[in-house]
Amino acid sequence: MRAHRRAVQAGAGLLAAGLLAGCGLLTGEAEPSGTTDGRPRDTAAPPSPGLEETPRTPPLPAALTSQRPDWKRCEAPHDGSAPGSDWRCTSVEVPLDYAKPTGGTISIALIRKQARDEDRRIGSMLFNFGGPGGSGVEILPRAASSYGKLNSRYDLVGFDPRGVAASSGVSCRTDEEQEQASRSVDLTPDTAAEEAAFIEDGADFGAGCLRRSGKVLPHVGTSNAARDLDLIRQVLGDDKLSYFGFSYGTELGGTYAHLFPRNVGRTVLDAVVDPTADGIGHARNQATGFQRALENYLKDRGENPGAASERIARLLARIDRKPLPTASGRELTESLAITGIVTPLYSHANWPALTAALDEAENEGTGNGLLRLADSYNGRDENGRYDTQAHSQRAISCADSKARPTVDEARALLPEFRRLSPVFGPFLAWDTAGWCAQWPVDGEHETPETSAPGAGPILVIGTTGDPATPYEGAQRMADELGKGVGIMLTNKGEGHGAYGESDCVTRAVDDYFLEGRVPRDGTTCG
Repeated sequence: MRAHRRAVQAGAGLLAAGLLAGCGLLTGEAEPSGTTDGRPRDTAAPPSPGLEETPRTPPLPAALTSQRPDWKRCEAPHDGSAPGSDWRCTSVEVPLDYAKPTGGTISIALIRKQARDEDRRIGSMLFNFGGPGGSGVEILPRAASSYGKLNSRYDLVGFDPRGVAASSGVSCRTDEEQEQASRSVDLTPDTAAEEAAFIEDGADFGAGCLRRSGKVLPHVGTSNAARDLDLIRQVLGDDKLSYFGFSYGTELGGTYAHLFPRNVGRTVLDAVVDPTADGIGHARNQATGFQRALENYLKDRGENPGAASERIARLLARIDRKPLPTASGRELTESLAITGIVTPLYSHANWPALTAALDEAENEGTGNGLLRLADSYNGRDENGRYDTQAHSQRAISCADSKARPTVDEARALLPEFRRLSPVFGPFLAWDTAGWCAQWPVDGEHETPETSAPGAGPILVIGTTGDPATPYEGAQRMADELGKGVGIMLTNKGEGHGAYGESDCVTRAVDDYFLEGRVPRDGTTCG
């Protein structure tokens, strides 16, 4: 639940073609911009600088800026299958520390599927599916059928951001250590002993990251990932960055636009992170968003949302006192049950799975369905192996944010958060203290800077029923990007991400990327 939907789920969710909802542009048709990068006709694009002109970083050596990627057949990812023959993989060297660009480097893994229409090719389109911590190298080939139209004129390019998977991925715990924590640590502590164990676990997680990934840990923040994006842009030979970001990928896209406004090409941000929220603000937003999504789900079932929410809260309290048995021999704890409830709220298509899992827990007293959903979210396979996305996610989040709330501060949030959500509020209030407890690396900022004066128009898509990145955050991102830059497109619907779920949104995005037609600011799909 922390931050955003797991990127693997995000990629898979975009493939749900059967859920496309037809709608029209209710507040105006898309208008042609007249330029290839999507700028309004009367806005001249200033010359595109190299990364070496960017404030806050010294110039990059030619050995990095003049790299030429060596594309080769892709190997199979860990515990996966190699993508098809249309895909090629490579890596790009980037500075470990942009303050010392002639020092050590790390490799950023890339994957590409070339544009089908070479004669009308626009350039490369880079994707980030969220997390933070999602592997674009693994996700993009699985999600690529959703972007078939875009692939006609763009090379589709996925990448593993620094600290993720094949790009010097952060590792903090063994599978056995993760399993032990999952069984023994209560993420909504009720006693002094449980509170102490909760904070100790957070500190232990950070210490494990430092032991196993200490070299990269101070350098995995979003601003450095944005600088990597600009170096990748240069290496791929593009004058402007064409970019499609989902969930956390919208924060990365906004950060890039702030650092490199003159290099912004056609850019779409979908399921948008609120750039004005600090760590507690994000938790507050998510308590609101997940509760809103839960109530929409309960209304769809014909239930009273307030009464049903309280019933689910009582179910969680019973599970906290006595975990539910499962066929695997593992117990469904309260923490796992909360995660299992959250997971299907990310997509309307998964609401039936939530119904079945809740009915089983309430009526049969077993937790098989909720445990399967929680394992999917947590990246745990049936053999007890965990992926490392949660490691990367935590490392990137804590490298970004200065916030380090204490146990006392988290406890003080409980009354407010319970009012916001009797189901998810306590978990999210405590999470503010446990997430970066005693983290070994200082955070960079209170909130990310996303103002981008001089950038071309950036399409910002907010879905009214988005559980993880509530709609209001998209409005704030559009405002922060600046007048004439943030172009707001509202999707009246459910779920985390609108492209591929709404015909109206998909059509607007395709027209923007392929033809440069920018929707009117304030357009609504519904």
